[in-house]
Amino acid sequence: MAQAPKKGPAWAELSADHQQVLAPLKNDWGQIAPDRRRNWVALAKRYPSMKPEEQQRMQRRMERWAKLTPEQRKQARENYLRISKVPPDKRGDLKQHWSEYQSLPPHERQNTPPPKKTPAPAK
Repeated sequence: MAQAPKKGPAWAELSADHQQVLAPLKNDWGQIAPDRRRNWVALAKRYPSMKPEEQQRMQRRMERWAKLTPEQRKQARENYLRISKVPPDKRGDLKQHWSEYQSLPPHERQNTPPPKKTPAPAK
């Protein structure tokens, strides 16, 4: 007999420590898919063992993530999946192009398209 998929924890079921770590996501918690909630909880469990710089980076990223629209989040997930399929030897090129683009002054970025989408993975 197949097991029903496990639901992710409700906000009230999180420990006080996890609620504190995941606070940027509180308003959206009810709309987050159960599997994604479990992923966030797993990150919250690792949080105490992270270096302070890693904790700060995680908090900044969560805050930025919480500000994204659902469409922007979907696009970010798709970009991540696409990049993860790029061979490791090609990822350095992507990072370099992105770094160069980000170093442009804002007025030049407006007139310059971002680096090309990631290349299709080699089959």
